Amino acid sequence: MHLTVEEQKMLDGSYGKTVQKCMKVLVALGDIYGAEHMIEVKNVHAPGVSYRVTGNAGLNYVKEASEDAIFRVPMTLNTIGIDYENWEKMGFPKEFAHKQIELVEAYKKMGAITTNTCTPYLTGNVPMMGEHVAWGESSAIVFVNSVIGARTNREGGPTALAAAVTGRVPAYGYHLDENRKGTHLFRVEKELKTDKDFAVLGYFIGQIVGPGVPVIDGISERPTLENFKALGAALASSGAVALYHVVGFTPEASTKEVVIGNDIEPIVFGQAEYDKICAKFSENGPIDFVVIGCPHVSINEMRDIANLVRGKQLKSALWVCTSRQVKDLAERMGYTTTIEEAGGEIVCDTCPVLCFTLERGYKTVATNSGKMAHYAPGLWNLQPTILNVDDCIQAALDGKWEVK
Repeated sequence: MHLTVEEQKMLDGSYGKTVQKCMKVLVALGDIYGAEHMIEVKNVHAPGVSYRVTGNAGLNYVKEASEDAIFRVPMTLNTIGIDYENWEKMGFPKEFAHKQIELVEAYKKMGAITTNTCTPYLTGNVPMMGEHVAWGESSAIVFVNSVIGARTNREGGPTALAAAVTGRVPAYGYHLDENRKGTHLFRVEKELKTDKDFAVLGYFIGQIVGPGVPVIDGISERPTLENFKALGAALASSGAVALYHVVGFTPEASTKEVVIGNDIEPIVFGQAEYDKICAKFSENGPIDFVVIGCPHVSINEMRDIANLVRGKQLKSALWVCTSRQVKDLAERMGYTTTIEEAGGEIVCDTCPVLCFTLERGYKTVATNSGKMAHYAPGLWNLQPTILNVDDCIQAALDGKWEVK
């Protein structure tokens, strides 16, 4: 691999042991993937900042790095394992919470921006199209690659930290034009209206393509930001998708020919395919727990939830997961008060996928998230049902769900 003079100085230890260690990690990664040089990145979004994921080994690694290194480029933090301000009230164990806080403080010491969210693009980290970044968190990676059109590989905690310390990543994978073309073509033959619809589409596609690059044709109306968020999170959960194209709507897919050509036979997604995925995540009976915000909700979603519960009382537990930045805005608008008066909880900084598993006796969960539905059985031993937001709230109000 060819290194610049500055990169060679990093590798030789001129900037300290942590910078040297980080550059060694990146050079080794580049050698594995055949990269010829490094690329400068403009920002980083760090995964692996939940103590549930890192454990003591990760905590000690970051603490050691913080002793002699600071980040060269801005780094935002992904969701952590607790609600940073309300962990005690919510019942998170004291020892776990203190370890989590220690981990966040070590990142902060190096210059991390403590957004603690899986939707950094809703809190100010918005790269430009074509810009090279180093992002972790599966739903954020697929969003920044696909909807924004910036360029990142799937970074883990150590490589994201190395990228922030050095401002570099190896030039391979989705940083290169040739690897951003489609590998599978899908034709949508069903009208998609809700976030649930897009989550179901994403779940269907992810199961087929794995780590491929799906191209989605046949969507007639422009999806909302929230639709794209739901689609990408499901794609990255049932598969390992880091980039997708929606013909006519995502920035690199002006036409089908541009991203995949005309020689691939499309896989159809219609009513039958939709119903099959829904049947996998559809249960009659009591609903103990409702989760909206995996990935974290936007201010638009917060408004919609508040309107649905205003003046009513929930029978099921409701978590609305979001960033603290969005919560602050929602508080100004009166949305959080409305949701809390109905019996819901606004949960910041974390989500059920990455937080300490609280034992509350729940057995079932309703969610609008394909990602949450995918992970709920294994992480929380919950039987999931995927619904649109309106139906999620209705299930929480009734304490049950009857399949329509």
